[in-house]
Amino acid sequence: SMGLFVLYFGTSKKFNHIEHHTIWFGKRYKDLLSDIFNHKILAEDFSLYIHRPTATDPSFAPDNCDSFYVLAPVPNLQASINWDKEGPKLRSRIIKALDETIMPGLARSIKVDFYKTPVDFHHDYCSVYGAGFSIAPLLSQSAWFRFHNKAEGIANLYLVGAGTHPGAGLPGVLCSAKVVDNLINPA
Repeated sequence: SMGLFVLYFGTSKKFNHIEHHTIWFGKRYKDLLSDIFNHKILAEDFSLYIHRPTATDPSFAPDNCDSFYVLAPVPNLQASINWDKEGPKLRSRIIKALDETIMPGLARSIKVDFYKTPVDFHHDYCSVYGAGFSIAPLLSQSAWFRFHNKAEGIANLYLVGAGTHPGAGLPGVLCSAKVVDNLINPA
C-alpha cells in the first residue's frame, strides 16, 4: 500500500472545535492519490486524517492541553524520497497549513512532537516498502480476495493481520485473530 507520514504532537492549549476524527481534504485529492500510487512522488500538497483522542478522553493530555496525531498518505519506499531531508519539511508544511486554516495558533502551542515516515514503518514494523496498510487497496485485494486466514496448500499455517481477511485497521486485525482462534480451537 501507500506509505504514511504520521506526525504526533501535544499542545499547550485545547482545540475544542476539532473532533475526535477529522478528515482534511486538499484541493487535488484524486491527483494527489495518482502522485502517491502512480508517479511515486511527494507532492507539495496533501490531505490529512487528524486524530484528537482528547476530544473523548481528556486523560490523553495534561489539563487544558491536547494530543493529536496527523496522518498524511505518502509514497512508500519504492519511491526515491530522502526522508531525512523531506521529513522535517513535511512536518513544517503540515503544521503551517493547519495553523493557517482549521487550527489557528497551532504552531506556537506545540510543546512536544515527533513523526514516523515509511522508513520507520520498514525498520520498526518490518513493513515491506514501509507500507502503512499492508497490501494495496485494490478491489482484487479487498474483502474476500485478501489472503484467507487458513493458508491454502500448507497444513496448519494460519494468517493474521492487516493483509488478511477481513481487512486492515485495528478492528480488522483483531477480527482476523478471532477468526484464526476459532479455526484452531473450534467451539
